Amino acid sequence: MSETVVRSGVRVLGRSDLAAAVRLVTLDPVTNVFVASRIRSSGVEPRQLGCPLWGYEEDGVLRALCHAGSNLIPVNADSVAVAAFVDYAGAHRSCSSIIGPSPVALDLWQRLGERWGSSWSSVREVRPHQPVMAIDTEPSIAPDPRVRRVTLDHWDAYYQAAVQMYTEEVGVSPLQGNPAGYRYYVRQLITSGRAFAVFDQDRVVFKADLGSVSASVTQVQGVWLDPSLRGRGMAPPAMAAVVQLARAVAPTVSLYVNDYNAPARATYERVGFRTVGEFATILY
Repeated sequence: MSETVVRSGVRVLGRSDLAAAVRLVTLDPVTNVFVASRIRSSGVEPRQLGCPLWGYEEDGVLRALCHAGSNLIPVNADSVAVAAFVDYAGAHRSCSSIIGPSPVALDLWQRLGERWGSSWSSVREVRPHQPVMAIDTEPSIAPDPRVRRVTLDHWDAYYQAAVQMYTEEVGVSPLQGNPAGYRYYVRQLITSGRAFAVFDQDRVVFKADLGSVSASVTQVQGVWLDPSLRGRGMAPPAMAAVVQLARAVAPTVSLYVNDYNAPARATYERVGFRTVGEFATILY
Protein backbone atom coordinates (compact mmCIF):
# COMPACT_ATOMS: atom_id res chain seq x y z
CA MET A 1 0.00 0.00 0.00
CA SER A 2 1.41 3.38 -0.91
CA GLU A 3 2.10 6.06 1.68
CA THR A 4 -0.54 8.34 0.14
CA VAL A 5 -3.27 5.71 0.44
CA VAL A 6 -2.26 4.88 4.00
CA ARG A 7 -2.48 8.49 5.09
CA SER A 8 -5.85 8.95 3.44
CA GLY A 9 -7.19 6.15 5.60
CA VAL A 10 -7.80 8.37 8.67
CA ARG A 11 -11.16 9.98 9.28
CA VAL A 12 -13.33 11.14 12.18
CA LEU A 13 -15.69 8.36 13.23
CA GLY A 14 -19.46 8.69 13.31
CA ARG A 15 -22.46 6.79 14.63
CA SER A 16 -22.23 4.00 12.05
CA ASP A 17 -18.71 3.17 13.30
CA LEU A 18 -19.77 2.36 16.87
CA ALA A 19 -19.69 -1.44 16.56
CA ALA A 20 -16.30 -1.43 14.85
CA ALA A 21 -14.84 0.91 17.49
CA VAL A 22 -16.17 -1.30 20.30
CA ARG A 23 -14.57 -4.31 18.63
CA LEU A 24 -11.17 -2.59 18.67
CA VAL A 25 -11.22 -1.43 22.29
CA THR A 26 -12.26 -4.89 23.49
CA LEU A 27 -9.19 -6.49 21.91
CA ASP A 28 -7.25 -5.38 25.02
CA PRO A 29 -9.77 -4.31 27.67
CA VAL A 30 -7.20 -3.27 30.30
CA THR A 31 -5.00 -1.20 27.98
CA ASN A 32 -7.99 0.44 26.29
CA VAL A 33 -10.21 1.04 29.33
CA PHE A 34 -10.10 4.84 29.05
CA VAL A 35 -11.28 4.97 25.45
CA ALA A 36 -13.73 2.11 26.05
CA SER A 37 -15.18 4.02 28.99
CA ARG A 38 -15.63 7.15 26.88
CA ILE A 39 -17.31 5.20 24.09
CA ARG A 40 -19.53 3.36 26.55
CA SER A 41 -20.80 6.59 28.10
CA SER A 42 -20.93 8.85 25.03
CA GLY A 43 -20.61 6.83 21.82
CA VAL A 44 -18.23 7.89 19.05
CA GLU A 45 -19.81 11.01 17.58
CA PRO A 46 -17.77 14.14 18.39
CA ARG A 47 -20.79 16.11 19.67
CA GLN A 48 -21.54 13.52 22.34
CA LEU A 49 -17.95 12.45 23.01
CA GLY A 50 -16.68 16.02 23.30
CA CYS A 51 -13.80 15.42 20.90
CA PRO A 52 -13.06 13.59 17.66
CA LEU A 53 -12.27 9.90 17.61
CA TRP A 54 -9.98 9.25 14.64
CA GLY A 55 -10.19 5.93 12.85
CA TYR A 56 -7.53 4.41 10.64
CA GLU A 57 -8.82 2.08 7.92
CA GLU A 58 -7.21 -0.45 5.60
CA ASP A 59 -9.29 -1.94 2.78
CA GLY A 60 -12.45 -0.56 4.37
CA VAL A 61 -11.79 -2.21 7.75
CA LEU A 62 -11.21 -0.12 10.89
CA ARG A 63 -7.78 -1.12 12.21
CA ALA A 64 -6.89 1.53 14.82
CA LEU A 65 -8.32 4.47 16.77
CA CYS A 66 -6.95 7.65 18.27
CA HIS A 67 -8.85 9.58 20.94
CA ALA A 68 -8.12 13.21 20.07
CA GLY A 69 -9.26 15.18 23.10
CA SER A 70 -7.27 16.71 25.94
CA ASN A 71 -5.52 13.31 25.97
CA LEU A 72 -4.24 11.94 22.67
CA ILE A 73 -4.59 8.16 23.06
CA PRO A 74 -3.85 5.60 20.31
CA VAL A 75 -5.70 2.27 20.29
CA ASN A 76 -4.41 -0.84 18.48
CA ALA A 77 -2.03 1.34 16.46
CA ASP A 78 0.91 -0.23 14.65
CA SER A 79 3.67 1.85 13.00
CA VAL A 80 1.64 2.35 9.83
CA ALA A 81 -1.38 3.63 11.76
CA VAL A 82 0.88 5.90 13.83
CA ALA A 83 2.30 7.43 10.64
CA ALA A 84 -1.22 8.05 9.36
CA PHE A 85 -2.32 9.65 12.63
CA VAL A 86 0.76 11.90 12.60
CA ASP A 87 -0.08 13.26 9.17
CA TYR A 88 -3.72 13.72 10.09
CA ALA A 89 -2.92 15.56 13.34
CA GLY A 90 -1.40 18.63 11.71
CA ALA A 91 0.79 21.33 13.23
CA HIS A 92 -1.78 22.62 15.73
CA ARG A 93 -1.70 20.74 19.04
CA SER A 94 -4.81 20.90 21.21
CA CYS A 95 -4.07 18.03 23.60
CA SER A 96 -2.28 18.40 26.94
CA SER A 97 -0.84 14.88 26.96
CA ILE A 98 -0.18 11.76 24.92
CA ILE A 99 -0.89 8.50 26.75
CA GLY A 100 -0.74 4.88 25.66
CA PRO A 101 1.34 1.72 25.44
CA SER A 102 4.90 2.91 25.87
CA PRO A 103 6.41 2.06 22.44
CA VAL A 104 3.36 3.41 20.61
CA ALA A 105 2.95 6.62 22.62
CA LEU A 106 6.66 7.47 22.39
CA ASP A 107 6.74 6.72 18.66
CA LEU A 108 3.67 8.90 18.12
CA TRP A 109 5.21 11.81 20.04
CA GLN A 110 8.59 11.55 18.31
CA ARG A 111 7.04 11.39 14.84
CA LEU A 112 4.70 14.29 15.58
CA GLY A 113 7.69 16.40 16.60
CA GLU A 114 9.69 15.41 13.54
CA ARG A 115 6.76 16.09 11.22
CA TRP A 116 5.25 19.24 12.76
CA GLY A 117 7.91 20.85 14.95
CA SER A 118 8.05 22.36 18.41
CA SER A 119 4.30 22.53 19.05
CA TRP A 120 4.53 18.75 19.45
CA SER A 121 8.17 18.16 20.32
CA SER A 122 8.49 20.64 23.22
CA VAL A 123 7.14 19.01 26.38
CA ARG A 124 7.00 19.63 30.10
CA GLU A 125 7.80 16.04 31.07
CA VAL A 126 8.08 12.55 29.58
CA ARG A 127 7.29 9.50 31.70
CA PRO A 128 8.39 6.62 29.47
CA HIS A 129 7.93 3.69 31.86
CA GLN A 130 4.64 3.37 33.73
CA PRO A 131 3.75 -0.22 34.65
CA VAL A 132 0.11 -1.12 33.95
CA MET A 133 -1.21 -3.34 36.74
CA ALA A 134 -4.44 -5.30 37.16
CA ILE A 135 -6.28 -7.58 39.56
CA ASP A 136 -9.30 -9.75 38.81
CA THR A 137 -9.55 -11.59 42.14
CA GLU A 138 -10.25 -10.67 45.72
CA PRO A 139 -7.37 -8.68 47.28
CA SER A 140 -4.58 -10.60 49.00
CA ILE A 141 -4.95 -8.70 52.28
CA ALA A 142 -7.83 -7.64 54.48
CA PRO A 143 -9.46 -4.35 53.43
CA ASP A 144 -9.66 -1.25 55.58
CA PRO A 145 -13.34 -1.02 56.63
CA ARG A 146 -13.11 2.78 56.89
CA VAL A 147 -12.93 3.21 53.10
CA ARG A 148 -16.31 4.29 51.76
CA ARG A 149 -17.96 6.00 48.85
CA VAL A 150 -17.89 9.76 49.10
CA THR A 151 -21.10 11.79 49.04
CA LEU A 152 -21.62 15.47 48.40
CA ASP A 153 -21.80 15.96 52.18
CA HIS A 154 -17.99 15.79 52.07
CA TRP A 155 -17.57 17.63 48.78
CA ASP A 156 -15.23 20.35 50.06
CA ALA A 157 -12.87 17.99 51.89
CA TYR A 158 -12.68 15.59 48.97
CA TYR A 159 -12.13 18.39 46.49
CA GLN A 160 -9.22 19.78 48.52
CA ALA A 161 -7.61 16.34 48.69
CA ALA A 162 -8.10 15.89 44.93
CA VAL A 163 -6.34 19.20 44.26
CA GLN A 164 -3.43 18.17 46.50
CA MET A 165 -3.15 14.79 44.78
CA TYR A 166 -3.21 16.25 41.28
CA THR A 167 -0.64 18.94 42.09
CA GLU A 168 1.69 16.41 43.68
CA GLU A 169 1.34 13.91 40.84
CA VAL A 170 1.34 16.16 37.77
CA GLY A 171 3.48 19.03 39.05
CA VAL A 172 0.97 21.80 38.34
CA SER A 173 -2.28 22.74 40.02
CA PRO A 174 -5.50 21.63 38.29
CA LEU A 175 -6.86 25.07 39.15
CA GLN A 176 -4.61 26.69 36.54
CA GLY A 177 -6.51 27.33 33.36
CA ASN A 178 -9.94 25.84 34.06
CA PRO A 179 -10.72 25.57 37.78
CA ALA A 180 -14.46 25.33 37.16
CA GLY A 181 -13.89 22.36 34.87
CA TYR A 182 -11.89 20.52 37.52
CA ARG A 183 -14.51 21.21 40.17
CA TYR A 184 -17.17 19.81 37.85
CA TYR A 185 -15.05 16.73 37.16
CA VAL A 186 -14.56 15.98 40.87
CA ARG A 187 -18.26 16.52 41.50
CA GLN A 188 -19.06 14.03 38.73
CA LEU A 189 -16.79 11.43 40.34
CA ILE A 190 -18.71 11.83 43.59
CA THR A 191 -22.22 11.83 42.15
CA SER A 192 -21.48 8.78 39.99
CA GLY A 193 -20.28 6.80 43.02
CA ARG A 194 -16.72 6.55 41.75
CA ALA A 195 -14.93 8.42 44.57
CA PHE A 196 -13.66 6.61 47.69
CA ALA A 197 -12.02 7.93 50.84
CA VAL A 198 -11.03 7.49 54.45
CA PHE A 199 -12.01 10.40 56.69
CA ASP A 200 -10.49 11.66 59.92
CA GLN A 201 -13.46 13.66 61.15
CA ASP A 202 -14.02 16.09 58.26
CA ARG A 203 -10.58 15.64 56.71
CA VAL A 204 -9.78 13.24 53.87
CA VAL A 205 -6.66 11.21 54.69
CA PHE A 206 -6.89 8.70 51.82
CA LYS A 207 -8.61 8.93 48.45
CA ALA A 208 -8.95 7.06 45.17
CA ASP A 209 -11.23 7.39 42.16
CA LEU A 210 -12.48 5.19 39.35
CA GLY A 211 -11.40 7.38 36.47
CA SER A 212 -12.62 5.00 33.76
CA VAL A 213 -15.28 2.30 33.78
CA SER A 214 -15.92 -0.07 30.88
CA ALA A 215 -18.11 -3.16 30.78
CA SER A 216 -15.35 -5.38 32.16
CA VAL A 217 -12.61 -3.14 33.60
CA THR A 218 -12.29 -0.17 35.92
CA GLN A 219 -9.19 2.01 36.13
CA VAL A 220 -8.23 3.42 39.51
CA GLN A 221 -6.64 6.86 39.52
CA GLY A 222 -6.06 9.72 41.92
CA VAL A 223 -4.69 7.51 44.69
CA TRP A 224 -3.44 9.73 47.50
CA LEU A 225 -2.50 9.31 51.15
CA ASP A 226 -1.96 12.25 53.46
CA PRO A 227 1.83 12.78 53.62
CA SER A 228 1.79 12.74 57.43
CA LEU A 229 0.46 9.15 57.38
CA ARG A 230 2.80 7.64 54.81
CA GLY A 231 5.06 4.78 55.83
CA ARG A 232 2.65 3.50 58.49
CA GLY A 233 1.11 0.62 56.53
CA MET A 234 -2.22 2.33 55.86
CA ALA A 235 -2.12 2.30 52.05
CA PRO A 236 -2.32 -1.46 51.31
CA PRO A 237 -5.52 -2.15 53.34
CA ALA A 238 -7.09 1.02 51.94
CA MET A 239 -6.29 -0.06 48.37
CA ALA A 240 -7.65 -3.54 49.13
CA ALA A 241 -10.94 -1.90 50.08
CA VAL A 242 -10.93 0.12 46.84
CA VAL A 243 -10.42 -3.12 44.88
CA GLN A 244 -13.43 -4.70 46.59
CA LEU A 245 -15.62 -1.68 45.88
CA ALA A 246 -14.39 -1.42 42.29
CA ARG A 247 -14.96 -5.12 41.57
CA ALA A 248 -18.61 -4.59 42.43
CA VAL A 249 -18.64 -2.34 39.34
CA ALA A 250 -16.52 -4.47 36.95
CA PRO A 251 -14.60 -7.70 37.52
CA THR A 252 -11.11 -6.40 36.66
CA VAL A 253 -9.47 -3.44 38.38
CA SER A 254 -6.51 -1.74 36.70
CA LEU A 255 -4.19 1.21 37.20
CA TYR A 256 -0.86 2.51 35.98
CA VAL A 257 1.95 3.93 38.09
CA ASN A 258 5.27 5.67 37.58
CA ASP A 259 8.12 3.15 37.57
CA TYR A 260 10.12 5.23 40.03
CA ASN A 261 7.31 5.22 42.62
CA ALA A 262 8.59 2.16 44.47
CA PRO A 263 6.32 2.54 47.55
CA ALA A 264 3.18 2.67 45.40
CA ARG A 265 4.24 -0.31 43.31
CA ALA A 266 4.98 -2.32 46.46
CA THR A 267 1.55 -1.40 47.85
CA TYR A 268 -0.26 -2.54 44.73
CA GLU A 269 1.72 -5.79 44.56
CA ARG A 270 0.91 -6.53 48.20
CA VAL A 271 -2.79 -6.07 47.44
CA GLY A 272 -2.53 -8.57 44.56
CA PHE A 273 -2.06 -6.42 41.47
CA ARG A 274 0.16 -7.90 38.75
CA THR A 275 1.99 -6.06 35.98
CA VAL A 276 0.34 -6.64 32.60
CA GLY A 277 1.86 -3.91 30.42
CA GLU A 278 3.55 -0.54 30.31
CA PHE A 279 2.33 2.96 29.44
CA ALA A 280 4.14 6.16 28.62
CA THR A 281 2.81 9.65 29.28
CA ILE A 282 4.03 12.79 27.53
CA LEU A 283 2.93 15.95 29.34
CA TYR A 284 2.72 19.36 27.63
